[in-house]
Order: sequence, then C-alpha cells, then structure tokens
Amino acid sequence: MALAGVGARSGLSNTATIGVIIADVHAWLTSMTTQTEGHRHYPQLIPGRLLRSGQMHHPAVLDEARRRREKFQLRLADRITAFAGSMNFVWIHAALFAVWMTALERNPWPTLTLVVSLEAIFLSTFVMIGQNRQAAFQQAKADHDFETQELELKTNTELTRQIHLLTAELHRRFIGSNTDNGAQ
Repeated sequence: MALAGVGARSGLSNTATIGVIIADVHAWLTSMTTQTEGHRHYPQLIPGRLLRSGQMHHPAVLDEARRRREKFQLRLADRITAFAGSMNFVWIHAALFAVWMTALERNPWPTLTLVVSLEAIFLSTFVMIGQNRQAAFQQAKADHDFETQELELKTNTELTRQIHLLTAELHRRFIGSNTDNGAQ
C-alpha cells in the first residue's frame, strides 16, 4: 500500500510508478551483486565459463560442457537455470509481486495467480533440464572413471606379470646357480 501511495503523491500513473520502482530495485540489485573488483560473479556451471576458467576439471565434465556450449537451447537453459537459482531471482520476484499486489491488481489477484502458475510450470521444466544435465555429467564421469580404472587394472596386471617373470629369471640365474655351486 505504501508503494501505491508513491504514484499518487508524485502524480505518476500506476504503470509509471511501477517503472520507477523496478528501475530502483534493479539499481539496488546491481549494486548488491557487483563485487569489489567491478565484475559480477557467475556460477562456473555455465559451459562457456567453465571451459574458459582455466581450472582443472574432470575430462567428462569438460566434454559435457563442450557439448552443451554447441547448442543454443542448452546454453539458454543453463543461463535461465543459473539465474533462477540465484538470490537475484528471489529479490526481483519479491519486488515484482509486492508491486503487482499493491498497485496493479486488487485482492484476490487472479491474474497474478495465473502468471505465477505459468512461471512455476516453466521453472519446473528448467529444474528437470538441470537434473538431466547433472545426470549426464555423473554418467559421463562414471564411464570415464570406469574406463580409466579398467586400463589401470590391465596395466598393473601386465606389470605384475612382468615383475614375476623377471623375479623368476633372477632366481633361476643367481639363486639357482648358487645352490648348484653349493651342492658340488
């Protein structure tokens, strides 16, 4: 109700008041999310940033990030999921809902209910996309780890065989010849 009074006192229409409030909220959120170095912090789960970060990552994760970076739909889904999982998303929605409930529509807010329901449908879809991405990462990592462990097992088995053959040959040459000399 305090927000509705802002427009009435300043002589602005409800739409203009909402624009002013949204601009103020955006400026406040930008100042809250800007770090001291002058750049925003983005999660490293977005494939393009993950590949450019210069950090060491599992090869399966890098392969999946390359695959996701190639398709526009997957890049868009990653960005939406990253934003929807942030506090900026929460603050923006809290501000928009407060403005809507006080300035645009009166109780019981039927249009707001429709908008929020549609948004929930789309956000749940993006959550499932994120879960599918996580499952793909896990499966690719598990497959890579299995292949690596199988290769290591084969290599270790072959090395053990070679060591056994060398040990047997050494025993035959040096220990076997000492027992032959000692018996004579």
